[in-house]
Amino acid sequence: MLKTWPESIVERSRYLVGTNLRSSIVDFISQHQLPAEFHSEVLQYYLPLALWLQECHAPGKTLVVGISGGQGTGKSTLTDFIRCVLSEFGLDCCALSLDDIYLTRAERRQLAQDVHPLLQTRGVPGTHDVQMGIDILEALCHASSQTTIALPRFDKTVDERAPHDRWPIHNGKVDIVLFEGWCLGARPMVRANYPLNLLEKTEDQAGIWRNYVNQQLKDHYQQLFDKVEVMVLLKAPDMSSILEWRKLQEQKLRKRTGMGMREEELERFVQHYERVTRNILMDMPNWANCVLQLGRDHRIKKVRLRPE
Repeated sequence: MLKTWPESIVERSRYLVGTNLRSSIVDFISQHQLPAEFHSEVLQYYLPLALWLQECHAPGKTLVVGISGGQGTGKSTLTDFIRCVLSEFGLDCCALSLDDIYLTRAERRQLAQDVHPLLQTRGVPGTHDVQMGIDILEALCHASSQTTIALPRFDKTVDERAPHDRWPIHNGKVDIVLFEGWCLGARPMVRANYPLNLLEKTEDQAGIWRNYVNQQLKDHYQQLFDKVEVMVLLKAPDMSSILEWRKLQEQKLRKRTGMGMREEELERFVQHYERVTRNILMDMPNWANCVLQLGRDHRIKKVRLRPE
């Protein structure tokens, strides 16, 4: 049976917004240039989620939390907020993104030659260094007070893994790892034969690319996803909402940097993700530990927790 926040979490949230934590929340909203109405969403969902995760954490152990959701659903903002709040409680949180373990451009070029040209484009299962992700998570989970761990970074502006000397270093033990990614926790599809969109119809007629992606989910990726102990899903209403939110991201990028994809380029790009995204929207709400249901206005409407 699904449930919402325990009353103890709700009461503690109400209490904390009257303490010094309030100024930290105000600073967070300002630094991330979030709208004023975001404050109510923080009080209803973001803060209770952080407190709930704190209760999920067993002292002396490292908890790996997965944050999954389609493009533009707010994974990075949620991850940053949880880190901000839990650090106020003395917990050492470390963030890792699935986007930061992409294969290098040369590796994807080779994959495109050996398997299918669409694998040159980063994003889908099969274009990540899964073993690197497993190794990083294991290192974080077994870190001691003397441990230093370099966290990988991928530079999307040049479509290449950042040089190792630009990777941030985490020092010491880790209480909670926040592992986020658009396809994090995705399960293989029963069928991947029929073309779903124009990209698949015109550039993957034989189904080689989509079946390769599905096989990767079935094999290597489950070893990585099994490291996640608590899964949080930011659930979009549908695929069209994800496309609209992704367009907004691209508009902000162009305004900030002058770079970004044109609308027709973006629509093609998102089609790479569509099949796996649709499967997540159907499957993951049935088993994720926490589902945050988003409305078309991009705001969270309700939460569902699965009982332990």
